[in-house]
Amino acid sequence: MSKNSHSIRLMAGVFDFQVIAREGNARCGTLSTPHGTVQTPAFMPVGTRGAVKAIMHRDLIDLGAQIILANTYHLHLRPGTELIERLGGLHRFISWDRPILTDSGGYQVFSLATRRTVEEQGVRFRSHLDGEEHLLTPEGATEIQWSLGSDVAMVFDECVPYPCDASDVRRAMERTLRWAERARLRFKALRETGVGTNPGQVQFGIVQGGVHRNLRAISERQTVALGFDAYAIGGLSVGEPVPVMYDVVAETAPRLPAECPRYLMGAGTPVDLVEAVLRGIDLFDCVLPTRNGRNGQLFTSEGRLNIKQARFADDSRPLDERCECYTCQRHSRAYLRHLYLTDKMSAATLNTLHNLNFYLDTMRRIRECIKFGTLEALRQEFHLLDSRPHQARASSDAE
Repeated sequence: MSKNSHSIRLMAGVFDFQVIAREGNARCGTLSTPHGTVQTPAFMPVGTRGAVKAIMHRDLIDLGAQIILANTYHLHLRPGTELIERLGGLHRFISWDRPILTDSGGYQVFSLATRRTVEEQGVRFRSHLDGEEHLLTPEGATEIQWSLGSDVAMVFDECVPYPCDASDVRRAMERTLRWAERARLRFKALRETGVGTNPGQVQFGIVQGGVHRNLRAISERQTVALGFDAYAIGGLSVGEPVPVMYDVVAETAPRLPAECPRYLMGAGTPVDLVEAVLRGIDLFDCVLPTRNGRNGQLFTSEGRLNIKQARFADDSRPLDERCECYTCQRHSRAYLRHLYLTDKMSAATLNTLHNLNFYLDTMRRIRECIKFGTLEALRQEFHLLDSRPHQARASSDAE
């Protein structure tokens, strides 16, 4: 098999990754799953509880979203794993027939801080909903995701903040490796049964190690040795300087198997997407476009725009004259500002539609640039936008 392809034959179909074009370390390809094919590099809108906030699934389809992310922790607590499995699995429960990736819940559990205790067995925590105590283990997170029936399941890992003492990062990385081995064994046992809402599910390993090169190298080597179906880089975009994040990705991504898709978890801005693709990343997720949209922060081809600002009160122009999304084709900046300031639900919807369109269109442009060998020009374009003075002022200007 070519080093540019990776295929796993399963009882419910084939998980297949093919690289069809390259520009340096950047790759354009296809990722086939039981629920459809994803053109990579790809961005996954975050639908934590089975829905992307403020918009409908039909909006995601119209925008061209190929795959969404949902979260094990939140779905397990509410409405509950057993209910979703009884109703046919996550795809049927939320009426989404395209691919789904589920995060293991590790980041959410560790963000609970004072409400959780890390043990070798797993993490004991109290629910943010009702205070009930739960124990989430590597095997448990694997079983929950198998029951949900997502197309891609993430291994349970231990996340650390930034900054963090190197000894603490090492302990967390080593525990993540032990957990990964347990999770992989449990996943293989479940896969061998062929029984589940999606027997074609695959499992991604996660490389940890903070910003420490030696720890990342150990994590990468030992995680790959466990033979996961593909791999992710975790533990970044948690407060470290952006150049440091880029350096970690640049050193880690090329060491991961070339025939597998590579996923950078939780990053980032449009510039981050371009920079990470240039370093060999194929999959992304981030709450930034949806969260920023709900807060009136919009991404445009002219830079970021804060719709709350008074200068937009009588501005008849669309958010972005180059944008073909529903919001830009129908509504003015003045109207969008009015909706936001009067706290209308439609403000969050229209802003989210625009921001997601910007992100998904950015990924389309990245794929085309890789095919034509012009990604470096796109990189310069995005850095120019990122450095414009009005963008830097967007979060601090008076309204």
